[in-house]
Amino acid sequence: MEELVLKAAESTKWDCVSLGEVMLRLDPGEGRIHTTRTFAVWEGGGEYNVARGLRRCFGLRTAVVTALVENPVGRLVEDLMLQGGVDTSLLRWLPYDGVGRAVRNGLNFTERGFGVRAAVGCSDRGNTAVSQLKPGDIDWGAIFGGGVRWFHTGGIFAALSSTSAAVCAEAIHAARSHGTVTSYDLNYRESLWKGIGGKQKAQELNREMVRHLDVLFGNEEDFSAMLGIELEGVAEDFEELPVPAYAKMLRDVSAAYPNLKMIATTLRTAQTASRNAWGAMALYKDEILHVPQREVEIMDRVGGGDSFASGLIYGLLAGKSPQWAVECGVAHGALAMTTPGDTSMATLAEVLRVMKGGSARIAR
Repeated sequence: MEELVLKAAESTKWDCVSLGEVMLRLDPGEGRIHTTRTFAVWEGGGEYNVARGLRRCFGLRTAVVTALVENPVGRLVEDLMLQGGVDTSLLRWLPYDGVGRAVRNGLNFTERGFGVRAAVGCSDRGNTAVSQLKPGDIDWGAIFGGGVRWFHTGGIFAALSSTSAAVCAEAIHAARSHGTVTSYDLNYRESLWKGIGGKQKAQELNREMVRHLDVLFGNEEDFSAMLGIELEGVAEDFEELPVPAYAKMLRDVSAAYPNLKMIATTLRTAQTASRNAWGAMALYKDEILHVPQREVEIMDRVGGGDSFASGLIYGLLAGKSPQWAVECGVAHGALAMTTPGDTSMATLAEVLRVMKGGSARIAR
């Protein structure tokens, strides 16, 4: 595996640019979607969450390439994004037709789960604004020509429509041609693929996408469903996650895609919805980097993997060692799962304290 080469911060406009959908998340809090009478709202999206974490927790310069419909719901999503601090200058607005026949904003209903009751997600995202992007709609040359250190996207955006995968590939090729490091989170979602060819289509598309990337994120299900690379020697309940099995899986991915410079996976064992064992592994320069699982209590697990990715990316952008970066990702992901919503509410000081093994004693 080759070493990652990053542009200097002073020669660039952005530390990270993400490409993906930003939806309005409707959260019933401690209740359930099908019985609630009130929802709290957040913004969220797998690719966007990474850029937001890098901005709000780690103070980096980030932007998101996305699209929204020009109506009050779209403006609400924008307002939430503005609070997150991510640069919205690359946001495209599409005209509203009055009822959403042609184009609409995506909604994501998510209940957090508790104890033996698992989290539940119900997305309503067909025909959304960002899914209608086509190759040529975005001037990637201007974006990457202005200087970008890192570009991040993923399998959720790639699955949104018949054109989104081509937009994704277009962006990746443009980023690489400008010397920008590229990362991709496989983020397999059965609901997104089942109507457009299932796992067969997912593998056909993603196997080609991964051949042009530098950094790849995913868990054991992602690598199996999206690339056809299986995790061996682990029971179906994932009660125990043997390190050698995960190390072999990462090496199998590396052998199949020698272009990759880093491959990272979270390690999660869900005893209950509110108590997980959480850790991570990565492969970099043929060395396995491992952060052993530790018990963590969960308020809202959605976005934990995205916060892992942003913490790891921060470590690399900050010039830290790859092992430090993986540890940072694990700590940030654990903290993000202690608050509601998809996105991180953690601070860098809190991340550093967790990395050092700090307790949860009250700070005052």
